[in-house]
Amino acid sequence: MSEFYTKFSPDQVAKIGNSIIYFSERIDKLSKTKLLKLLYILEEISIQRSGIPVLNLKFKTWKFGPVSEDIFIELSSEATFLKGYLKKISEGEHMYILPAADFTDDEFSQNDIDLMDEVISKFGNKTAKELISYTHRQGAPWYISATKNGVLGYLNNEEINNTEFVVDMEELIQDDERKLLLYKDFKTRH
Repeated sequence: MSEFYTKFSPDQVAKIGNSIIYFSERIDKLSKTKLLKLLYILEEISIQRSGIPVLNLKFKTWKFGPVSEDIFIELSSEATFLKGYLKKISEGEHMYILPAADFTDDEFSQNDIDLMDEVISKFGNKTAKELISYTHRQGAPWYISATKNGVLGYLNNEEINNTEFVVDMEELIQDDERKLLLYKDFKTRH
């Protein structure tokens, strides 16, 4: 669907775009922040369970939690590589994400769809603020990254908005050798 350059493969763009369609079809008034958190939670749960991410996104340690910078930019300005997948509407001061196409499951396993349904069931009715709090919980990868890199206080006190520190998703599975090997193998191949 995209003619623009992106660091994502066409299959990955399709999977990210269709994940956004899936969430936006099922969650009313899906804000940018809420969508960013749901995408992160999808990855977190998938890695915890199997050692393999669904979308293979990189998340940075930002004030409002782990954020995929590429997706944030795509949602904050005119969409380029996700243009055919989402549209944005404004209602007063709020902006919401809507699907721009029908969901296509070509890139998804049944497990991926079950995980998205679980994320919607457990987190779809939460506010963006509640999801930020969840991703900031003590012991979560964002919290560990912010602490290890000495920016937790700066982020929590809103002295800085973002960092270049990448959230280490291996934190989720560091005590499970099998999942860790699967994760590292997946990352070297993708």
